[in-house]
Amino acid sequence: MDKKQALKIIHKKSESTLVSALGIKITEFGDDYICGKMPVDARTKQPFGLLHGGASVALAETLGSIGAGNNVDLDKYSVVGVEINASHLRSVRKGWVYGKATPIRIGRKIQVWEINIRDEKEKMVCKSRLTLAVIKRHD
Repeated sequence: MDKKQALKIIHKKSESTLVSALGIKITEFGDDYICGKMPVDARTKQPFGLLHGGASVALAETLGSIGAGNNVDLDKYSVVGVEINASHLRSVRKGWVYGKATPIRIGRKIQVWEINIRDEKEKMVCKSRLTLAVIKRHD
């Protein structure tokens, strides 16, 4: 399957989920990374007009989870978040933020991903680390 077709599948599976509600779009991926973007608008701001930290965490977990899923046989296994942390480094009031997730470790039972989120000027907004468990599917 080519990347364009894979992106279509990812976007289709994201319909009617938190991912689509926040306007998150996966933009690019490779063997060892996945990128996406999220608007800074009424859906993702906190009451003081700044990007909500929880929205940044949702973007980070989305990217890390999809990246992790790309590294397992999804017919046999699922990946589930176990722990996430985030350091919010800069505020954003408008525009878009861009995330890139890269693996720190891809193991048989545990994966760890680093996610960096930057603003339109490529300044770091949030640095996150996501730990996921690889579990057998039972459907």
